[in-house]
Amino acid sequence: MKNVKSVPRVGVIGGTGLYEVEGFSRQKWVKVKTPFGAPSDDLLTGELCGRPVVFLPRHGRGHRISPGELNHRANIHALKQLGVSWIISVSAVGSLQDRYRPCDIVLPNQFLDRTKKSLEHTYFGAGIVAHVAFADPICEELRQALLLSCKAKGARAHDGGTYVNMEGPAFSTRAESMANHQAGLDVIGMTNLGEAKCAREAEIAYATMAMVTDYDCWKTDEAHVTVETIIANLRKNAAQAQAVLKDVLPRIPAQPGCACHVALKNAIMTDRKLWPAKTKTKLKLLIEKYA
Repeated sequence: MKNVKSVPRVGVIGGTGLYEVEGFSRQKWVKVKTPFGAPSDDLLTGELCGRPVVFLPRHGRGHRISPGELNHRANIHALKQLGVSWIISVSAVGSLQDRYRPCDIVLPNQFLDRTKKSLEHTYFGAGIVAHVAFADPICEELRQALLLSCKAKGARAHDGGTYVNMEGPAFSTRAESMANHQAGLDVIGMTNLGEAKCAREAEIAYATMAMVTDYDCWKTDEAHVTVETIIANLRKNAAQAQAVLKDVLPRIPAQPGCACHVALKNAIMTDRKLWPAKTKTKLKLLIEKYA
């Protein structure tokens, strides 16, 4: 195989409707092992619109992995191993405000963490401590490119917003949903925060394309969210997501160069002389340039 580490790739995390994109050529499923366990599935490499691309089925082909079971560290590490420098996350979300209608696209610029998974959302610990800057958790350069592509493809897209990351797998109670709505939060999902945190530590630019499928359950004049509703709207969203992806790829820089790509530069606190050999080996792909 060609030395993929020399080829900056764009990663896409999503579902079946995304790796079945017309024009996606030179396809090859690749099995990747990581020091953090197995990723959700094999990864599909190939070319789309002249760019090298890697697709990862977030929940595995056939949707076998629950949100709380996702191994974000392994997923992001696998993408890093395959030379990915940018990640576009395509995700189903519930709307928390009237203005975000089903089949709209929201491009969040913030997250609110309502999980209990902090130790599973970082590569660091076991003798090497790092604190990455996360005030702006989304790569603004990549997010703006997505916004331009959404507009170019006539999508009803919203610039910015806060993504609430709950754990699931059950949907919100009505009280929880009402509280999120009244707090002025924007969309809710179960997966993206862990991806974003691991991507930042892996020095990969990350942005979310949040595909609205429902109004959660705060909106009492709407039927509450069901799997059937989500699936129906996901199918409607798939073609739109594919069109945006094909448009955005040429807009992404040929080489990495934003602040996300050097996020660890001043983040590692532990004296290099004290790095445990086992942890240093485990984190080699992420920290070797700072050793």
